[in-house]
Amino acid sequence: MAGLLALGAGVPGSAQASTGDGPEADVAYHGRVALSGARLRIWLVPENDGPAAVPNATLRVRLSAELADRQQLSEGCARAGSREVVCETGSLPLHGRGRHIALLLELREPAPEVAVRVDTWWDGGALDRNHTNNEHVVLALDTGDTYAF
Repeated sequence: MAGLLALGAGVPGSAQASTGDGPEADVAYHGRVALSGARLRIWLVPENDGPAAVPNATLRVRLSAELADRQQLSEGCARAGSREVVCETGSLPLHGRGRHIALLLELREPAPEVAVRVDTWWDGGALDRNHTNNEHVVLALDTGDTYAF
């Protein structure tokens, strides 16, 4: 987790935009979200369509509901606020995938629905001109059904 904190240098909760001095890459996130009672499951895979590899990046997951005080997060993930978690992606090779990220988040209380926002918190110094595939908002209803993005 110490590596993650070094990656996210800057103000937690604010996206770290690239200055344009680094390589260009197209990072994308694809995954699923399911809500059941006070448990929110999120599975996602970061991908990079290039034209350059990204040594590491950090994605952010923001919720419309408050997280419970205690969370057991996946390796490489850290809580960044009462409704926010950040996770490092690992290496994103050109035309390749980063590590699979699975989160089982406990909410402070059951919610009938939760809006889940996924975006890039730190881009590893790369310039990403296409944000349409790495900024998602998914509404998960308390049905246990899986919603894809």
